[in-house]
Amino acid sequence: MGFSLLLKKASLVGAFFVSAICVSPVWAFCPTPVRLPVVGVKQVVDGDTLRLDDGRSVRLIGINAPEVAHKGRPAQPFAEQAKRRLQALVAASSGQVAVQVGRQSKDHYGRTLAHVYAVQGQNLEAQLLAEGLGFQVAIAPNVALLTCQQAAERDARASRLGVWRESPLRTAAQLNDSGFALVQGRVMKVEQNRGGLWLQLDGPLVLRVASKALPAFDQQALRALRGRTVEARGWVIDRARRGQQQSGQARWMLPLSHPAMLEVQP
Repeated sequence: MGFSLLLKKASLVGAFFVSAICVSPVWAFCPTPVRLPVVGVKQVVDGDTLRLDDGRSVRLIGINAPEVAHKGRPAQPFAEQAKRRLQALVAASSGQVAVQVGRQSKDHYGRTLAHVYAVQGQNLEAQLLAEGLGFQVAIAPNVALLTCQQAAERDARASRLGVWRESPLRTAAQLNDSGFALVQGRVMKVEQNRGGLWLQLDGPLVLRVASKALPAFDQQALRALRGRTVEARGWVIDRARRGQQQSGQARWMLPLSHPAMLEVQP
């Protein structure tokens, strides 16, 4: 049973038109829209963030690249490679990109959320994912390219490229910091309350589907996950550090933003 069983009802087909020009297999992952505004790139901040000439800071939709060195923290594996690759893709696009702003246009940092294309037509998120230089992420409502981005990541994972060279999967017991993670574990308990639906894994980690996110999930399928092994991805929260951990609760919490962030293992 894969993540698709957990989808209640969602259209994952973007309203895009394929360019008539010949494209390579990587370009074909995400069809090229037409008549997008083209903007110059002032700076490549990291593997998933650009600063444009018009002053906007753009966070690429659908990919989470490894973190570069920041505030005393060392760079994560493949962070510099992802940044350099994005710089090369921008340079090959004459320093300009076509920008398609997402249905949700801003994140909580004020950055513009957008799909970004080279002037030749390739989707830069899919290119990076296909090379293993980031992880595919799904945050509603910006999921128009979910299917093609997943295909790009699957290729990299099957070929063990970049971040997939060694398995990034961790168990709950191996978590030692907050931030983005891929975790795997067995569901020991499923509970629902006013805060949403909770999947307690074997170890100090609980997965949370917030009440407002539940309509996108097949709730019956979620409740049937007890005893099943799942793979989840997202941004882990350290409840102990935040002072939110109550007696008997798991230290780590991973909110699930979309059904695509949870996959049930065979």
